[in-house]
Amino acid sequence: VTLVNTKMENGELVETNDTKSGRWAWKHPHHDGTTTLVPLRGDVRLNHVDFGYKPGHTVLHDVSVWAEPGQKIAFVGATGAGKTTITNLINRFYDIEDGKIRYDGININKIKKSDLRRSLGMVLQDVNLFTGTVMDNIRYGRLDASDEECIAAAKLAGAHSFIQRLPEGYNTMLTDNGSNLSQGQRQLLSISRAAVADPPVMILDEATSSIDTRTEAIVQKGMDALMSGRTTFVIAHRLSTVRNSDAIIVLDHGRIIERGSHDELIAKRGVYYQLYTGAFELE
Repeated sequence: VTLVNTKMENGELVETNDTKSGRWAWKHPHHDGTTTLVPLRGDVRLNHVDFGYKPGHTVLHDVSVWAEPGQKIAFVGATGAGKTTITNLINRFYDIEDGKIRYDGININKIKKSDLRRSLGMVLQDVNLFTGTVMDNIRYGRLDASDEECIAAAKLAGAHSFIQRLPEGYNTMLTDNGSNLSQGQRQLLSISRAAVADPPVMILDEATSSIDTRTEAIVQKGMDALMSGRTTFVIAHRLSTVRNSDAIIVLDHGRIIERGSHDELIAKRGVYYQLYTGAFELE
C-alpha cells in the first residue's frame, strides 16, 4: 500500500501528480487486481499488541489503543513503562509479535515503510539540526516546500520572531547541530519542520524538560498549534501539558493500567491521581 496525491473528479477520488493537491490517500491493491483509494484520515488503532525487543522478553502486554482522526492521546508512566515503544511500533521501527496495528483500517504491515513514515510527523526530545541555513533546516520536513510555506510553518510553531532576530534571519547558517541556538530555539525549529510536513498524525515526545519556564510556554503554544486538527500521540513528561487530551493512557511495565480523560482519572483517585497530585513523581 502506498501514499498518493489525490483530487476529487466528478464526485470521486482519483490519483493526481499534483503534489500540492492537499489530499492524500492510501492506494490499496487487492488480490483480484483492483485498487482502492482510501482517504488518509489519521485513524490509528492498536489491537491486543504484544511486543518484545528480544525473544522471550515481552515489554508490551495486550496493549489496545485507538485514536480517531483529530484526537489527542497521551501516554503517561515511569521510565521503561513502554511509552516510546508504542510510538516506535506505529512508525514500524519494529514489527509486533502479536496483535494488529491498523491505520485508516489498513494493517500497517501492508503499507510501504517510507510512505507510512511520510504520513507521520515526529517532534522528539533530541533535536537534530544539520549544517545549512535555518530555511534549509525547516524545509527538511518537506523538500518541495516553498520559502513562503516554510515561513508560515515557523509562524505556526512560534519560531518566526526569534528567527527574524538572528544575524541573517532565515539565511543564518547553523553549524554543529545548531549549537549557536538555545535548546528552546532548536525545539521550535523542530516543530516548524514538522509543521511544514503537514502530516495528519503527529508523535510528540514532549520535549520541554530541559527548557526554562518562559520558553516552555512558547514551545507548548507551538506544539498546541501543531496538534490542532491532527491525530496526536503525546509522550507526557509534565502532566500539566496533557490535561486537555481526549484520552490519557497510564502504562506500567508495558501494561495499560488506567485509561480515561483527565477528569475521569482524577475522580478515580488511582495511579494517575497520585502522579498528578505529586504523591509520586515520574522518573
